[in-house]
Amino acid sequence: MQPLNVQKHVSDIKNVALTEQPLAGIDLETFVVESWRRCLSDYSIDPEKNPEIHILNSSTLRQHTEEIEQVINIAATEMEHLYTSINGSGYSIILTSSKGIILRSIYDPGMQKDYEHAGLRIGGNWGESHAGTNGIGTCIVEGRPVTVHLDEHFVARHTNLTCSAAPIFNPRGELIAILDSSSVSIPSHRSSQALVRGLVSNSARIIENQLLLLSCREQTVLRLHTRAEYLGLPHEALLCLDGSALITAANSSAAAMLNQQTVSDLIDRPLADFISEHDIGSLLDPHLKSGYILPFCLRGNLRQLYATQYNLPKRRLAQTCTVKHSEQLDLWSVAGKDRRMQHNVHQATRVMNKNVYLLLHGETGTGKEVFAKAIHDASTRADKPFVAVNCASIPESLIESELFGYSRGAFTGARREGMKGKIVQANGGTLFLDEIGDMPLSLQTRLLRCLESCEIIPLGCDKPVKVDLHVISATHRDLKAMVQNDEFREDLYYRLNGLRLEMVPPREREDRTDLLLEVLAMESDSHQEIRFDNEALALLLTYDWPGNLRQLRNVIRTALAMQEGQTIKACDLPYDLIDAIKKTQSMSMLSLQMSASLPATDRESPENPLSMAERITLMQALESNSWNISDTAKTLNMSRNTLYRKLKRHQIQPPNIN
Repeated sequence: MQPLNVQKHVSDIKNVALTEQPLAGIDLETFVVESWRRCLSDYSIDPEKNPEIHILNSSTLRQHTEEIEQVINIAATEMEHLYTSINGSGYSIILTSSKGIILRSIYDPGMQKDYEHAGLRIGGNWGESHAGTNGIGTCIVEGRPVTVHLDEHFVARHTNLTCSAAPIFNPRGELIAILDSSSVSIPSHRSSQALVRGLVSNSARIIENQLLLLSCREQTVLRLHTRAEYLGLPHEALLCLDGSALITAANSSAAAMLNQQTVSDLIDRPLADFISEHDIGSLLDPHLKSGYILPFCLRGNLRQLYATQYNLPKRRLAQTCTVKHSEQLDLWSVAGKDRRMQHNVHQATRVMNKNVYLLLHGETGTGKEVFAKAIHDASTRADKPFVAVNCASIPESLIESELFGYSRGAFTGARREGMKGKIVQANGGTLFLDEIGDMPLSLQTRLLRCLESCEIIPLGCDKPVKVDLHVISATHRDLKAMVQNDEFREDLYYRLNGLRLEMVPPREREDRTDLLLEVLAMESDSHQEIRFDNEALALLLTYDWPGNLRQLRNVIRTALAMQEGQTIKACDLPYDLIDAIKKTQSMSMLSLQMSASLPATDRESPENPLSMAERITLMQALESNSWNISDTAKTLNMSRNTLYRKLKRHQIQPPNIN
């Protein structure tokens, strides 16, 4: 990428914005030109002066965070899923308030300095009037997904960035947050950002829909689309109805589908204003089976759409993926039948009542907090508090007060009565420091001093406070490598690393079937036993679960909301999961071949799920090698005789044999 010519950039902006002259060879989108004009005439920003991004103080940042705490909690999992989708390509995932204040972010730790230098840090104000034309701020003004690429940014210092952002609206159609993906090192071609903008937009709709469903968990929800097969996907229309069939909430897709300008045009209006009289009764029939798809016509133009109705169970949607600290967890039950997890339990029980700190290492979402809580419940400290702190989710400017607390009047905006920090709250019990690798270096020094002296000094206090606690830390990062790179204190590392335990991700566990059934039982609020059918269970067993247990629980929760009767079928699983399996394993073809080669009696009777998973693996390998037995055996690293035995056991025959 060529270095920016600042003078030419400023000249281009003024020529386009003030004289309306087009740039030679460059086709700027209208919203970029309009934003440039606002920056010059309304905000009086000088593109050449390169103003620093304004960072909010801790008390103001806390206020912005508390205002949309529910959105932040809902967005956390989807942000991780989005980051996993584009991980390794240099993009960050950012969530801001409706004012453009960065509240949460995920990025490659190795690029932290680059992002902080660019101003993409917690508390940064990227509103258009402060930062000029940019993805976040301009998305707020436009109210739709936008990409601002390189020198489309107004301020010269931002022209090394590319930003794709999408709005998140609340159930009444009011802008509540912005989801953004930004990069400081990307291809120069703007067209390369189309996929990123699509992914961000899709994730924003998922967050928006989850927020709506949570608000309507005791109401009737109608899902609408112009095509029946698209029901259940992120861009479906959602309408929430009260007992009088008044629309209480909707998403932006519903407004477009019902020919309205905004969601607010739908709110508090009767459904009968939009649906033909002939179809109202059937859509609102209380005896209609949940998930049953009905065609209907719009009022006036008689355009045909499709809808499905179901009532959302309150508990399934209200649950979060974090452990309920009031519940007692059995340590051996958490380990299940996986030998490595059982080894972890055996090791933990040897040291949990001694002055030995534990370090849990594993991928994000592998249940580190659940395991830590189970250790606490099995220890002699079980009747004392278990306090969890996620060092990655708390902004750097707030983490000190969160950990150590503060006294009355310690700083502007502090609570009148002061606040006990997490360390004092955990006194006598267990302090769980999740994502310890993300703790700022400056606080690592204070934490080490606290652990060594068993006392803390809250902000604004002179006298130390004695504390007695056991510490369990967790991280997905390589702390030893961070020590070598001077990113983590060596003395703190050895203090926390009394015993290191490796958490096993779901895809590697030996008890995957038991794990799925246990999560199913945990998430289900039915008095009757809910089960998976063979196809659904086989799909879940072969999926690699990049989001680990957090993703697994969300998938099962969604399937429970969609299923009818007592059986979860493949069609009840989220579309994006099925799509991912299809892309990686050609599952659509495999499912047909599996069904065709199984005798009818076997199709109707339960089969060992692990056997089903092995069958899928064999079918994929055969298909990839055009049913050549020798090549397939090499691919699977087994002999031809072993392969033949497995084919016979699974009753798999080549397509040309009847």
